[in-house]
Amino acid sequence: MPGYKTLIVKKEGPVDWVTLNRPDSLNAMNPELVDELQDYFGKLYTDHSVRIVVLRGAGRAFCAGLDLKERSNRPDTDTSGSPQAGLVAQRRISEIVMRMRRCPQAIISLIHGPACGGGFALALASDIRIAGESARMNAAFIRIGLSACDIGVSYFLPRLVGVSVASELMMTGRFINAARAERVGLVSEVVADDRLEEAARPYIEEMLTTSPLGLRLTKECLNMSVDAGSLEAAIAMEDRNQILCAQTNDFREGISAFLGKRKPAYTNS
Repeated sequence: MPGYKTLIVKKEGPVDWVTLNRPDSLNAMNPELVDELQDYFGKLYTDHSVRIVVLRGAGRAFCAGLDLKERSNRPDTDTSGSPQAGLVAQRRISEIVMRMRRCPQAIISLIHGPACGGGFALALASDIRIAGESARMNAAFIRIGLSACDIGVSYFLPRLVGVSVASELMMTGRFINAARAERVGLVSEVVADDRLEEAARPYIEEMLTTSPLGLRLTKECLNMSVDAGSLEAAIAMEDRNQILCAQTNDFREGISAFLGKRKPAYTNS
């Protein structure tokens, strides 16, 4: 693994446990963390040895958003200059969530404490979200003179909770706590902060009983179906994926394991 300074990547077989590691700054996204998140998620696209990513934050927070103090000290991250320079700086950050959606791995975010602004965007771009009881999330951008529509939030949030709740959260910048987040379907479950890793284990175990190709194509098809122009378009993608999976040895192993009432031993072939 690269020598990251603001990310800790712990490998556990086909699972990467990725920790945002700037606890003294509540894991706020400084330029170095932005670069390292870009690099990590970009490399996953062709790394089929990793099947699942668990994203979490060190210390008291998931991620408090962008580190405005450090950004102001680095010219190439200043969005207030020329439109050209601003767009380059903006895209450095928004590219992270696009890479999270492009990568074929399932991403589970474990959210505790603040998940604000850019941290909220990281959580929304994940496939599954589990919240600790202390989790507090908001679209913080609108509270610092910007639009709340940033880093994919205007895309992900209404698809997860509906336009009405998304409008409320984005137009006010108000926080949503863990209990309400579960109630509106933003997170899958809420547990005590010290049980977040334990809570993730059943999801990991169940996903690892699926075939590697089947899991990758499920994420891809879900991405495509959310924006599909018609039922026919979604079904065409589903049909293609099923035929691809049905040609693999893993499909034959899955059938054999099901009939034999045993755990499948997939080989990604």
